[in-house]
Amino acid sequence: MSNVAIRVEGLGKQYHIGGRQEHYRTLRDTLTDAFVAPFRRAGYLLRGQATGAAELNETIWALKDVSFEVKHGEVVGIIGRNGAGKSTLLKILSRITEPTEGYVDLYGRVGSLLEVGTGFHPELTGRENIYLNGAILGMKRAEIERKFDEIVAFAEIERFIDTPVKHYSSGMYVRLAFAVAAHLEPEILLVDEVLAVGDAQFQKKCLGKMSEVAGEGRTVLFVSHNMAAVQGLCGSAMWLDSGRIIGWGEPENITSSYMQSTVSVSTEQIWVDIEKAPGNEYVRLRRASVKAQNSGFSNGAISMLTPIVLEFEYWNLVPGMYLNLSLHVYNEQGVLIFNTAPVHESNWHGKPFPAGLFCSRCYIPPYLLNSGMHRVKLLVVQDQARVIYKHEDILVFDVADSAETHGSWFGKWPGAVHPRLEWQTELISNVEE
Repeated sequence: MSNVAIRVEGLGKQYHIGGRQEHYRTLRDTLTDAFVAPFRRAGYLLRGQATGAAELNETIWALKDVSFEVKHGEVVGIIGRNGAGKSTLLKILSRITEPTEGYVDLYGRVGSLLEVGTGFHPELTGRENIYLNGAILGMKRAEIERKFDEIVAFAEIERFIDTPVKHYSSGMYVRLAFAVAAHLEPEILLVDEVLAVGDAQFQKKCLGKMSEVAGEGRTVLFVSHNMAAVQGLCGSAMWLDSGRIIGWGEPENITSSYMQSTVSVSTEQIWVDIEKAPGNEYVRLRRASVKAQNSGFSNGAISMLTPIVLEFEYWNLVPGMYLNLSLHVYNEQGVLIFNTAPVHESNWHGKPFPAGLFCSRCYIPPYLLNSGMHRVKLLVVQDQARVIYKHEDILVFDVADSAETHGSWFGKWPGAVHPRLEWQTELISNVEE
């Protein structure tokens, strides 16, 4: 018996730009369309169009020449920018969308959790949708009943289980959808950005359940923008870009390459005109830079041995504001390495800022950052509690490797940081004594 769970060969999906997408239709939608159709056709004829077909001339390939195999028990993360074709791929694998070319072979029953709105009938209750999904998976009623209480408890919607799901909030909907997909034991599970909706507690529960499912030997395809989740859950990762596979391999290597491709190095930004500078009615930025504390960059790069300073100039526009800058520093996998704020700064912390131009500096010592790309998010905080301005990727810089930090280790040092910590070894006793 073949060990292949999913086989995809030459897969392509073409869409017509401007084509109307199918959606759930009520009786009102049907009657309305029947009434307005003659008037719509007349409008097309008056404009010289053939029943709107002129709008459909331009096409786009959401997927093109995609081929791969996934073995039983493998957990594969799928990453890529918005519009890369990730969701289209899962819709084809779920038999929701037909491919334009190529084919898909699936060996095992498939459960899927795609975007909110897919998979449940809106007029049916949560209870009815659980049984419907189980039946679609080929499960007997007794099997579904055995899992029913566990599904409802996981989704935390006991009070609303007999309410039509069209009345659910997006959070309630996705909790139930994930619970059904994960608990009804499909042999192949397709999950599309389950962490995009829901609170932190639910996301943590989802990751725990995903890890449990993966440990049971089921095949999982997991689309996510959470690089840490992909690295933690998946044995391999696929990188899609413009509908094509451009990378497949170890999750850490693929996510690292992907994150580096999404940002360009930006070690200094200057805004001279206060009226056009980023900000709002409270603060405006004038300059942001990252540089070595001594004589600037060596060969255009920062080394792990380089002490650096992150410097920000900004106008405070409202006299009497109590301001703090908060910096979130991320590595190339999108993991937050640390957050820092000037809570021990002696000059202005805890004091009202007059209107004027300020400069704040954050000093990062050597032997802290690991090699690779780093991104800085700036938050301006009022009264240590309210964020009044946020700027993503205000600085992006690369930290170069250094042989001095490796010893006998060759290759990238694992981990988010690379601190130089004090060690001590001593002989307690000698075996010859």
